[in-house]
Amino acid sequence: FFLFTLVVFSSTSCSAVGFQHPHRYIQKKTMLELASKIGINYGRQGNNLPSPYQSINFIKLIKAGHVKLYDADPESLTLLSQTNLYVTIAVPTHQITSLSANQTTAEDWVKTNILPYYPQTQIRFVLVGNEILSVKDRNITGNVVPAMRKIVNSLRAHGIHNIKVGTPLAMDSLRSTFPPSNSTFRGDIALPLMLPLLKFLNGTNSYFFINLQPYFRWSRNPNHTTLDFALFQGNSTYTDPHTGLVYHNLVDQMLDSVIFAMTKLGYPYIRIAISETGWPNSGDIDEIGANVFNAATYNRNLIKKMTATPPIGTPARPGSPIPTFVFSLFNENKKPGSGTQRHWGILHPDGTPIYDIDFTGQKPLTGFNPLPKPTNNVPYKGQVWCVPVEGANETELEEALRMACARSNTTCAALVPGRECYEPVSVYWHASYALNSYWAQFRSQNVQCYFNGLAHETTTNPGNDRCKFPSVTL
Repeated sequence: FFLFTLVVFSSTSCSAVGFQHPHRYIQKKTMLELASKIGINYGRQGNNLPSPYQSINFIKLIKAGHVKLYDADPESLTLLSQTNLYVTIAVPTHQITSLSANQTTAEDWVKTNILPYYPQTQIRFVLVGNEILSVKDRNITGNVVPAMRKIVNSLRAHGIHNIKVGTPLAMDSLRSTFPPSNSTFRGDIALPLMLPLLKFLNGTNSYFFINLQPYFRWSRNPNHTTLDFALFQGNSTYTDPHTGLVYHNLVDQMLDSVIFAMTKLGYPYIRIAISETGWPNSGDIDEIGANVFNAATYNRNLIKKMTATPPIGTPARPGSPIPTFVFSLFNENKKPGSGTQRHWGILHPDGTPIYDIDFTGQKPLTGFNPLPKPTNNVPYKGQVWCVPVEGANETELEEALRMACARSNTTCAALVPGRECYEPVSVYWHASYALNSYWAQFRSQNVQCYFNGLAHETTTNPGNDRCKFPSVTL
């Protein structure tokens, strides 16, 4: 291990560790083919989304080459058999423990979710769970590799060798990422999870799948990283002081952090794939840089980089193809959390583009229509309120009103008969005050202005001379 570390951090290390194992060249054609087909994540957490039939037609129209499902939906898999799209399917996180328990359960899963569709449906990846480290159940974390191994055993028993099995992790699997050469996996997972996972991926010649969102890295500290660096724009660079590698964008910097972390555990050659990456086209008022201009710029430049011939790779792995999935096909209006969580799509539900994009990477970046000028690339300074969305369901508003008033005696005190906000007496008015008051009171405890889709933020004061709505000052 000591000798290996010296190689990684020597001034000539990156061509030396070059991360292209000679035995891997036999896989180069397959890697190039997979990586050249930019993928799209097809999530369905929305109540206004088109059918799988329409959605798959939209995927074909945008010329994506690969689609990633978050399950193994039978209708979608059947429809995809009539396309030339590569397909990734997922094992829901809650199934991991049962799959790891015995081979029969894994065999049943393969018989149900793969064999009826393969090879007509060109399934290439099976992803077990999604960002399992965000699940607090250590039992799931410990069972992910045994579950993956049993699925591979079943696939091989049926003579299937070209479906690779992996699990998507987020950047929270790393303890440090800056500079990339300092990167290591978190101490609590390095030996119990990452070492067995890397051994499995290496032994099955699979990929390390990473969910990579430079938006969050940039937006949490925009003074540390320039927006241009996050969007593949401009001439700003960063040089790793230990390796001398020069970085021109945040994606390469984050990818190489993963590569160096794997290397330190003794696995320098495992291929890497980006299972999710993108940029939000909108968000809450305090979510800086979430706009159409930045989303289009990021995804266009990303696709141009990842479809380049020959492959560009990263500074630590020059020339290495990287299978990549853009997140996501649609805005998904039922996803919980802050506003950006619901605004990563490239299409409206009717299939019209939120912004123009070319998944083949062939269209010149200057060939797209002009984009709306961004207005939130700097933090908003002022007052913000939380109000019901237009057309919100009155019954649901009434339930939300009761919930908000039940938590604290002070939240809805102004709504008591005779008090300043009691009139006008309507569900909408009382809910407006209650949801806003609840949000303002508990925002520091991560309460979002969402309420299951009933509310959104505004900079317009919803109160009046008699009734003052509490605000949040940004």
